[in-house]
Amino acid sequence: QVQLVESGGGLVQAGASLRLSCAASGRTFSSQAMGWFRQATGKKREVVAACSWGGSTTYYSESAKGRFTISRDNAKNTVYLQMNSLNTEATALYYCAARTSSTIATIYSAYDYWGQGTQVTVSS
Repeated sequence: QVQLVESGGGLVQAGASLRLSCAASGRTFSSQAMGWFRQATGKKREVVAACSWGGSTTYYSESAKGRFTISRDNAKNTVYLQMNSLNTEATALYYCAARTSSTIATIYSAYDYWGQGTQVTVSS
């Protein structure tokens, strides 16, 4: 089992930055690919970014490219999502997810463990 706890969300103005963190515990963290998803009210959960076990392979959604950065510190069992130039479309509940594979994945069903989410609200 893997437990994931997200933090770092909050209420910010458009143009601001936030850094989300996801602390993992349980089975070996470094062998798992990780992802960040988000779900806005009334919308489906969507991938924002993902990275392989070593962090060398990454994926970003079109809305995240150039503004968000996913990274991980396997020594700390933590994955991060740095979000810059936030706009109101980024308002959502952000989830951290882990899969029992070292390879990157971008679909919801590929992930085996989920955190409870951290709310990000961007005001105009």
